[in-house]
Amino acid sequence: MTAIRSLSFLTPGNYPDDDPRAGLEATLRLFEFGEAEGFDGAWIRQRHLEHGVSSAAVFLAAASQRTDHVELGTAVIPIGYENPFRLGEDLTTVDVLSGGRLQAGFSTGMPHAELLGDLVHDGDWRDHDLSYGRIARLLHHLRGEYLGGPDTVVHSPGNVQRPRLQPHSPGLLDRVWYGGGSLRSVRWAAEHGLNLLTGNIVQGEGTDDFVEAQLALIAEYRRLLPPDRPGRIALGRVVVPLDGADAATRERYRRYAASRHERTLKPMGERRILFAPDLVGTSAEIVERLKADAAVAAVSELRLELPYEFDERDYEQILYDTRTLIAPELGWRPASSSGRPRPVPA
Repeated sequence: MTAIRSLSFLTPGNYPDDDPRAGLEATLRLFEFGEAEGFDGAWIRQRHLEHGVSSAAVFLAAASQRTDHVELGTAVIPIGYENPFRLGEDLTTVDVLSGGRLQAGFSTGMPHAELLGDLVHDGDWRDHDLSYGRIARLLHHLRGEYLGGPDTVVHSPGNVQRPRLQPHSPGLLDRVWYGGGSLRSVRWAAEHGLNLLTGNIVQGEGTDDFVEAQLALIAEYRRLLPPDRPGRIALGRVVVPLDGADAATRERYRRYAASRHERTLKPMGERRILFAPDLVGTSAEIVERLKADAAVAAVSELRLELPYEFDERDYEQILYDTRTLIAPELGWRPASSSGRPRPVPA
């Protein structure tokens, strides 16, 4: 088994409909808590029309001022709702503010497209390229290539310069990720040199076994990745240890896992979606299951996918128990609190 060298968490950023500030502040505190506990990365989901973070860039700009060295990730921004140039400006601004800590993750698709598509695109969007080509345009802008010809300049008070996306943050290109759940998607990510996010949902292509399908994705990604690209792979699992929870909370955790168990029994829908079982149990039980997971054994980055609708104390308990009781058994050691997160190979 490959030792886990990077430990991060992904949180949904919940908030009450009638008090969004309280929930967003609690999520910022969770980022601070995770950094203090030695986690290498803290990631936020981007969600539209829900009581969750609708702009990952705005949230992470705030998080950049509340943390010092933890990696700050988006998982994932649905590219169909974004203008590649404007989003690039937002992301490079966050990257500069954070001192080069941003991990920018993307997906294709448009959740709630029937409600939001016309509003976001100000009219008919159905003939637009809202898939891989839109991400490719974002990557082009992040490279900082100049607009216009060699003599094209823009004038501003006290300055004349060649135009390109500003601020320019060249290192961000090495920290762009794609959330891949199918062979087609991981091939595209590898061929374009992006890092790979693979979580607890994949597409069953030729198999009903979740781990077998995920291993195929990892192998295909590594086969096609250019040798000069970072090629990080972060694998996600829902991990909910019982050790630090009281009796009532333990029972609530068990009910949560039971409510989601049926979806793990067979492929779902026309796309044959496979779900990994949630890892709910004592730390010893979870360690045993993670060590037996061949997909976990194939990577060096583990990301905890925190459940929706839990509260701040639940999340802190899950992070603390995982950091102290589970991750060390997988070979993980916290990075020095005085430096940046260590670079991690795939």
